[in-house]
Amino acid sequence: MGFGIVIPLLPAYAERLHHATPSVAGALVGVYSLMQLVFAPIWGVVSDRLGRRTVILVSLAGSTVSYLLLGVAWSIGMLFLARILAGVAGANIPVAQAYVADVTPVSERARGMGLIGAAFGLGMVIGPALGAGLTLVGPRVPEFFAAGLCLANLGLAAVLLPESLPEGRRRPRQFKHPLSPGSLRAAAAPPGAPVLFAIYFLATLGFSVLYGTFPFAAGGLLKSWAKIRGSPEPAYTYIHSCINGLWAYMGLVAVVVQGGLLGRLARRVSEVALVRAGTVGLALGLAWIPFAGGPVALLLALGLVASGQGLAGPPLSSLVSQTAPGETYGEVLGVSQSLSAAARALGPTGGGLVLERLGAPAAYVCAALCSVGALGFALSLARRAADDHATRASLGLRRWG
Repeated sequence: MGFGIVIPLLPAYAERLHHATPSVAGALVGVYSLMQLVFAPIWGVVSDRLGRRTVILVSLAGSTVSYLLLGVAWSIGMLFLARILAGVAGANIPVAQAYVADVTPVSERARGMGLIGAAFGLGMVIGPALGAGLTLVGPRVPEFFAAGLCLANLGLAAVLLPESLPEGRRRPRQFKHPLSPGSLRAAAAPPGAPVLFAIYFLATLGFSVLYGTFPFAAGGLLKSWAKIRGSPEPAYTYIHSCINGLWAYMGLVAVVVQGGLLGRLARRVSEVALVRAGTVGLALGLAWIPFAGGPVALLLALGLVASGQGLAGPPLSSLVSQTAPGETYGEVLGVSQSLSAAARALGPTGGGLVLERLGAPAAYVCAALCSVGALGFALSLARRAADDHATRASLGLRRWG
């Protein structure tokens, strides 16, 4: 919810400090993800050694401080410092995923990962609308409210969250950086792992273009629709409210898909099939956004994007976790989240630059092509799984004969 409050307001923060351009807004999102690139695998490895609960508590405390810094930022440098700390603290996603992997059987893991995504989606439903309302109270109120949410979350976790990784299952405490060549080779060694990592990177790269560009692209669409109707150009406050509403809509779609639909689908179709369907939805939705001819078309395009991300993300995390033994869930999921963070660093920044120089259609077509690449890898993964199944069936027939 704190993330949902802040993300739509980043362009406004930059504008407050006289740096309101798509590239600066994209960089504010990108630096957050750059820190996740570095720290997601570190938190994952540390949680394999010290336990999940300790890392979650420390990261929640860091998030609280980051929102406080955001609230008192008086310069663009201070704004970036707050986002850097937020990225370090918010790199705890693989720890949460490892916690789910600790406590769920393989058959329920995609649903468990989906619940994390549904919780995030619910925060993105409530957060933007809440942030818009809080700005009416005061320009710094949303950041301090987000800090209060993190502090409350820290208190709840300290009281209610048990440890999921018993002492006997923890790895020895020698530390080797998870992004070192040896660690990366080990994470990519299991069959299918490199393909899964490639899908994770490309799908996230396409989706993350939204974070740095959507306020500008949506604002441009609203102005063009008004011009076509012969209406006056909409006011900034109206555009800002519409953008917040669209973020909330995407979050609502994510909640429905990941919190309800995904668990039912995972029992009926394979996780690979879900990944393929998700990347198709992402590609179609991203390509459609800049060409949406009206509000209904834009809602349909954003619904495809949110549904695609919701269908692909949790099954990918589940498939990655299945390539590793239980005591290394944090490390392997940390590597996958690190690649995802690299994509979230490149997507908003690169998308903002492309939008500035070539326009929104070019930015979103590039994003859609990333999703097409992810689909290509997903199809390759599906063929490999089919070949493996056929081989096992052939061996079984031979044994029977």
